[in-house]
Amino acid sequence: MASSAETPDAAPMVRLFHASLIWPLQLEPRASDEGSGRHWEVLENMKGQPWGLLDDEFTDDPTQFKERHYREFVSFLPYVQRLLYGDGRSRRRPRSDAPGDSPIHVFRRKDVASLRLTLRPGADPLHLHIVHLDLYFFQDLDLAVLNLELRGHELPLSTVREILFRFGRAYPSGWDEKGEGLHNAHRAEWIGTQGEVIAVSDSERRSKYLEYACQHRSPCISEHWAGMLRPLVLAHSDEPGELRYRLIEYHRMPAMVYLGLDDPRRLSREDWVRVGLATLLHPDDALAADEPNVRDFEQRYCQDRFWHNTDAGPNTRFICTGNALTVVGDASSAFFIDAERGVLAQFRHQYFQVFLIAHLHRAALLVFSDILVGAVNGLNIRRDSSVRRFKRRIRANFETFLRFTHRYWFHELSERPHAQALFRLCSNHLGNDELYDEVRDEIREMSQYLDSDSQRRQSNTVVRLTVITILGLIATVTTGYFGMNIIPFGEGAPVEKLLHGIVATLVFVFLVLFAVARSKRLSDFLEAVSDEKMGLMGKLRALGRILLPGGRS
Repeated sequence: MASSAETPDAAPMVRLFHASLIWPLQLEPRASDEGSGRHWEVLENMKGQPWGLLDDEFTDDPTQFKERHYREFVSFLPYVQRLLYGDGRSRRRPRSDAPGDSPIHVFRRKDVASLRLTLRPGADPLHLHIVHLDLYFFQDLDLAVLNLELRGHELPLSTVREILFRFGRAYPSGWDEKGEGLHNAHRAEWIGTQGEVIAVSDSERRSKYLEYACQHRSPCISEHWAGMLRPLVLAHSDEPGELRYRLIEYHRMPAMVYLGLDDPRRLSREDWVRVGLATLLHPDDALAADEPNVRDFEQRYCQDRFWHNTDAGPNTRFICTGNALTVVGDASSAFFIDAERGVLAQFRHQYFQVFLIAHLHRAALLVFSDILVGAVNGLNIRRDSSVRRFKRRIRANFETFLRFTHRYWFHELSERPHAQALFRLCSNHLGNDELYDEVRDEIREMSQYLDSDSQRRQSNTVVRLTVITILGLIATVTTGYFGMNIIPFGEGAPVEKLLHGIVATLVFVFLVLFAVARSKRLSDFLEAVSDEKMGLMGKLRALGRILLPGGRS
């Protein structure tokens, strides 16, 4: 790698800047009967909302199925193909066959054309083209993922680094002395297809964020993101809406970045570090050479299978930190910028799916963990209704976790070494395997608790039945010894017989219910009788606890 010093006149230019922000959001669960009223169905049925259901590329018209779609499809193993695209279809099965559909449902907004971004106060605004704006829903998961895909041309590398650091924040992390939001872009505006402003950021409204956090113990997101997601609304807000969401992790959104430069070999090591860690490093801060992320940058984050550092190339470097995947290559290379067969096509298709699945895994596991915490926090063992609600939530979560494991969770997604290596690198940095083991153990502990509680209840029931059986045995032996007809109730008028039967039934029902009510004390009395070390007075006290109210003698 060359490490030549750069002058301001020779500052690197990004000829093509392409980025995707992937923002996982937790959805508030909906009460539904037999699968009706799921989140995407509610959204699809809403009138006047801007999101439209998007069919996948596997349409009935083969002319709309491009080679880049085919290359994406064959890059993955069959079980991953079934996750992303659904099962294979045949002429004998209808197009709308539910079991054959993908568990992923995608909605797209087409009314947003561009992003006008002002990075700092007084700076000239940047105009970035919105390629796609999608919202992903997943079967069986209370989870949605926003995907914003945008593009720019002819931007200084320093400007790109600042975009990556400042844009993609759900809310400001603080404010400076002038009341401007820290670290976030000064102003972000969504521009519609007719040139109208659809939504504008409001990070300068410090009182709004302070009041919301104080009142709800939850951060409030910036207006330009809230406006983009509507009719979905923030869970704790007073805004009405059937679909409500909450943040899962830190407000920084995961990002995929594609940078086409004239000659990436001219970048110094510091340039590489700042590009790879652009979402973490403030553009104005000095680089700390002794920090582990900087010192071990190449070993930790770089995937250099396609970096040869020669004139013949290829000179494409992949940098993955978990929350960011950056691809840097030579803009003069036709293969690198080819949108149908080259790296750009792979970036938007194969690598996007790799990055999406890795973050889907982490987000889903965090949602499972949050549900468990909420169930435990709402448990009051002194209230039967709370215990029943806790059991229902845990069993439902356990069932959903099993479906997640068999439908979404896997370690191998491609036989192509580079795609698989990027997936493992991203998953390792996100800590998905450790998080999965932790959530699985938590659910297993909850399940074991429910099993032990059920066994305890069954044991108590057996004890009660045993006590009642012993009392019945006494009555049976007694009547058997004297004969079944001690008192000739069978003789007399029919009315007298009926009256005797009713009285006897009431007496026996009372005795049985009394025995059930005192079964715990009766069981203690029987244990006291069988205890050879206990004296006569102790056994009499145990008998007295059966008869006296409160069990005291």
